[in-house]
Amino acid sequence: MVFVAFDTAERLGTDALRALGFSEAEAGLVLDHLMDCELRGLSYAGLARILSIADRFAHTPMTDAAMRITRESPVSAQLDGADRIGYLVGRRATEIAVEKAQVSGLAVVGANHTWYTGMLSYYAEMITSAGMVAMLASNATPWVAPYGGTEPRFGTNPICFGFPSADDVPVIWDIGISEIIHAQAVLANRTGRRLPPGSAYDSAGEPTDDPLAALSGAFTSWGGHRGSGLGIVVQLLGILAGSPAQPPQLEDFGMLVLALRPDLFGSAAEFEQRTAEFAAAVRATRPADPAVAVRMPFERSAAVRAERTTAGGIEVEQAVLDGLRRLTPTA
Repeated sequence: MVFVAFDTAERLGTDALRALGFSEAEAGLVLDHLMDCELRGLSYAGLARILSIADRFAHTPMTDAAMRITRESPVSAQLDGADRIGYLVGRRATEIAVEKAQVSGLAVVGANHTWYTGMLSYYAEMITSAGMVAMLASNATPWVAPYGGTEPRFGTNPICFGFPSADDVPVIWDIGISEIIHAQAVLANRTGRRLPPGSAYDSAGEPTDDPLAALSGAFTSWGGHRGSGLGIVVQLLGILAGSPAQPPQLEDFGMLVLALRPDLFGSAAEFEQRTAEFAAAVRATRPADPAVAVRMPFERSAAVRAERTTAGGIEVEQAVLDGLRRLTPTA
């Protein structure tokens, strides 16, 4: 790992995204998402993702088509992502949901024809910062085997909930439903690392720790039948948003975004205060290990983000830096 100052990381990321064909404004939006992943310790979903974007464009070139709303009501919208990357489509879907919920109290937006929807908690923060409750889900290419099986049938399928709080940090719970996600296997393959035991099968259905074999096989679901069931639910929510039953490789993911104003049910300020009180009660739980405090969801991310911001830079894999520089040979 190499320590890279923020300005250097941002320049490398921006130059690489521009070299791939993104406009200056689009590159800024995508990079903001990727850098937030880096700040929160999710390096496999950060700058390394630019290399995966380049791989995708090598066989499916970037489109310049515009996203468009195909159907709409005061409390809903269907957004055709026009095969644009999910960081842009997800952001626009979230903006539409917030705009409509500010007027109507709640709104749900389904987006399809997109890929790499990214870290759902990024969008949940957009919603909670507007004082609203969030629910988001995104399906994907089948990379995960259902419980009891060894062949892929649904995506790594993140699901996320967010709640505004009187505390400085909202309550956001964001999980994928597989033991590892696609980006972790891709980065492990780039860096020559092995996968955790029990996280994947090869194409013959045998357990493997080889990331390349896993990428042509299947990941295991997290939490046994519970994670598998949740993965199936998210796959169906993505279908509801407009995806096919099983999206092709890095194509036509479905994403659902729901935003809800707490004042539909009572005082918004009182809800945020009660959320903060509940969070305090959870933190005050007697820990099983005295050295490890009990935390609320999202507190680790917020703390790591603050630490890395203070440090002035991030740790990046040498293989990722080399790959970014190859995309921008004049940089």
